[in-house]
Amino acid sequence: MLEVSSCMKVSHFSLRMFASLLVVTLGLCYCRTDSNQTFLGIPQLFGPSEALLGEIVVFKCVMPNHPKNESVLLQLYNKDNDKRLGESTSLSGEAGTFTLLIKLSHEGNLECLARAQNNSHTMPTVSRTHRLRVVEGVKEAQIFVGSGQVELSKDENLELLCEITAGNHVSYKWQQNGQPISPSPSLHLSDNSLFISRTTSENIGYYTCMATNYYNQTVFSTSTSPDVEITVDLLFSFIPYNYRDYEEENILSRPAPSDVVSAPDISFTVLKEDSYNYSAVVTCESTIGTLPVTFSLYNRTELVANVTSDNRRAIFKLPLVLDQYSGELQCNADNGAQVAHSQWLPLEVVSVGGPVTMHYDSDIGENFAVIGLRLYCKVAKGSHPRYQWFLNKTLLHDKGSFYYVVDQPPEQSILLLSVGRSSAGTYHCQVSDSFDNTTAISSWEQYLDKEVLNRPPVYVVAVVFGCFTALILLVSVCCIGVVYNRGLEMERRVVAYEGELDLREYGEDAGVVRSARGGEFDQTSEASADEWP
Repeated sequence: MLEVSSCMKVSHFSLRMFASLLVVTLGLCYCRTDSNQTFLGIPQLFGPSEALLGEIVVFKCVMPNHPKNESVLLQLYNKDNDKRLGESTSLSGEAGTFTLLIKLSHEGNLECLARAQNNSHTMPTVSRTHRLRVVEGVKEAQIFVGSGQVELSKDENLELLCEITAGNHVSYKWQQNGQPISPSPSLHLSDNSLFISRTTSENIGYYTCMATNYYNQTVFSTSTSPDVEITVDLLFSFIPYNYRDYEEENILSRPAPSDVVSAPDISFTVLKEDSYNYSAVVTCESTIGTLPVTFSLYNRTELVANVTSDNRRAIFKLPLVLDQYSGELQCNADNGAQVAHSQWLPLEVVSVGGPVTMHYDSDIGENFAVIGLRLYCKVAKGSHPRYQWFLNKTLLHDKGSFYYVVDQPPEQSILLLSVGRSSAGTYHCQVSDSFDNTTAISSWEQYLDKEVLNRPPVYVVAVVFGCFTALILLVSVCCIGVVYNRGLEMERRVVAYEGELDLREYGEDAGVVRSARGGEFDQTSEASADEWP
C-alpha cells in the first residue's frame, strides 16, 4: 500500500511538471512571436545612374546577409511614382536581376524591396535610393515668337521661345546673326526663352536657338532651329544719316555667320548592285557649323572624293568586295573656319556565316513562377546581320502585345517575352545579311509555354525519383531485416517451448530415465572392471 501511494505521488508531480513546462514553452513562443520578429539585411541596389531612352539596362539587387533556408522576393520600385518595375526571387543568396527596356517613366529614385516569402515574422527591408536619369535625344528645335509678330516697332518687347518635339535635360543657347547672345540689362535668358525689353536697332537680325543635352558628361544630341528674322521699324528721327550707306553694306541683312564645323560622324551601308557587285554608301554628317561645308573622304592617305554640301551632310559611293579588308575611311569637314576630322572607320564587310545560337534567361516572380523571358539570338560571324524572330513560323515584327524586339547589331538580337497564353508556341530566329536576304541561317526551334517553363527540369525529376527509390529500397531492406530477426526469435522461442513440453510430458518418468542412465553407467563400469587385469 505504501508503494502504491508513493507511485501516485510521483505521477501527480510529473503531471504538474509537464503542465508547467508546457505553459512556459507556450509563453516563450508567444513572446517570441509578438516581440522578437527578425529582420532581413539591408539589400544593395546596383545599376547605371544614366540610361538612354530605349536602351536595355540591368539592375542587380544583392542581399549581403541572406538568411539560411529562406527564399527572398526582391522587387524593384520607382519611389517617385510607386511603380513596380520588376521582381526576382533569390533562393540561396544569388543577386536579383532586373532587365529594363528604358522608358521615360523609369526616371527617378529606384529602390529594392526585400521580403521573405515563407516567413511572415520576418520584416521586409528596403535599399537606399538609386537615382536614375533617363536621356532622350533632342529633335526638331524651332523658334516661336511670343506675340506672333516678327516685325516690331521700336521700344516694343520681344519674346522668343525655343520648342522641341522630343528631348529632355536640355540646355539652350541663342545666337543672333551667328554670334552667341549673352544676357544684358535689357535681354534676359531663362531656360528656353529669350526676352528683350524695348527693342532697338541692335536687335535686328536672324535668331537661332540650339538645344543640347548630355549623356555621360558628353554631348549626346543637338538640334538647331531654322532662322527667324526679326525687324524693328525705326522712326525717321532716329535713323542715322548714313542709313542708306548701311543698307548698301547689308548691315541690316544677315551677316556672314562664323560657327566652326563640328567633327563629322562617318558610317556606311552596303548596297547590292547585282548578284556579284556591291557598293559601300558612305555618309559624312556634322551637327553644327556654318554653311556651306566641304567634305573630303580619305582612304588612309588617299583622297577619294570631295563634296560641298548645303546641309552639313555628304554621301559617297565606293566599290566594295565582300569578305575583304579594303582600308580605313575618314571624313574631313571644312567650312573655312575650321577643318574637323571624323574617326577612322574600317571598310570591311563580312558575310553572315556559321551557326546561329539561341538561348534564354527567365524572370522569376512570386511562388517561383516564370513571368518573363529574354531570348538571345547570335550568329557566329557577320558584320551587317539582320535578325528576324518567328513564332510558329510567323514573323514577329518590332513590337506586339506580349513581346518586344530589341536589335543590338551586329552582336545579337533580344526578344523580350511576357509569359502567358498568347506567348505559347515554337520560337526560332533567322539571320541574313542586311543587304542580301537570299541566304538565311536559322537557329534550332524551341517550344515554350507557361507549363513547360514551370515544369521541373528532367535532371531534377531524375534526382528526386532516384532519392525516392533509394529511400524505398532502404526501408525495404530494413523491414526485411526486422522480419528476419523476428523470425529467428520466434524459432528460438518455439524450440525452447518444445523443450519445456518434453520435460513436462516425461516428468513423471524422470527418475526412471535417470536410473536407466545410471544403470548404463554402472554396466559400463563393471565391464571396465572385468577387463582390468
